[in-house]
Amino acid sequence: MTQKHIPVLLEPVICCLSPEQGGVFVDGTFGAGGYTRAILDANPATKVIAFDRDATVLPTVRQFQDEFKDRFVFIQDCFGEVSKYIKEPVDGFVLDIGVSSMQIDDPERGFSFRFDGPLDMRMSGQGISAADIINNWPEEKLADILYRYGEEKASRKIARAITNARPLYTTLQLAEVIHSVMPRPKDGSDSAMRSFQALRIAVNDELGELERALSASSQILKAGGRLVVVSFHSLEDRIVKEFLKQNSGKTTHQNKYALQKQSCEDGAFIVPDKKPIVADDKELKKNPRSHSSKLRWAIRTENVS
Repeated sequence: MTQKHIPVLLEPVICCLSPEQGGVFVDGTFGAGGYTRAILDANPATKVIAFDRDATVLPTVRQFQDEFKDRFVFIQDCFGEVSKYIKEPVDGFVLDIGVSSMQIDDPERGFSFRFDGPLDMRMSGQGISAADIINNWPEEKLADILYRYGEEKASRKIARAITNARPLYTTLQLAEVIHSVMPRPKDGSDSAMRSFQALRIAVNDELGELERALSASSQILKAGGRLVVVSFHSLEDRIVKEFLKQNSGKTTHQNKYALQKQSCEDGAFIVPDKKPIVADDKELKKNPRSHSSKLRWAIRTENVS
């Protein structure tokens, strides 16, 4: 049984975006359209330009096009390419980073070790698959991505077990190999979780996409425009946090002569909340998948280049 998709942190996302005044907003991760619908429902004058690389969202896209007409525009591409398409400054840019519940719950996509399916993990259905990496990459390179993208301390042990067990073609085959060399964590999680996360990130260049989208955000947002990012693990959150720190005019730069601190006016963004917004008890009860989510947001300053 698959769970109905529930947009994570929907209320705080909409609160931070503030679409009730109308305007043009970019939803970089359309998925099931939860954020997009809430933005469009906030004001009949709003318009959403939505991105998604996953072709399986197209039936939902057609429903939105029929319902919202020219208020909804869809672009089938990675959100990291947003600056190629957005030529006029917009009022808001929202990103829900990572894999969607629809992708996780479809065994044929190969994202989860909870189901048996092909080792795919491609969000777009194009490019290298997880099976290509597992069966063809050298042990050292495989260990590197498990450590870098999964923060897996036993990356070398797991990579060695994988290369010795090749070829592997299904999610359960891979999970069994990992379980054979990794004890079950005391916190009750699955010892394959970090490795599956690492493979998914590598297959889809997820961190690279996030970095490109953040870099583009200062170009596509008008003064006063809102950037809202929901992340689900420390690698993503660290990138967002560091980007906002570097671009809010609050970063302290060290040189050999003295400490120099930029003023707020020098930054591209103002960050109203220094700590991330996380799910409260009500949200967690309604949507358990929000337990690791963190929302960071910022407002574009007048310092628009």
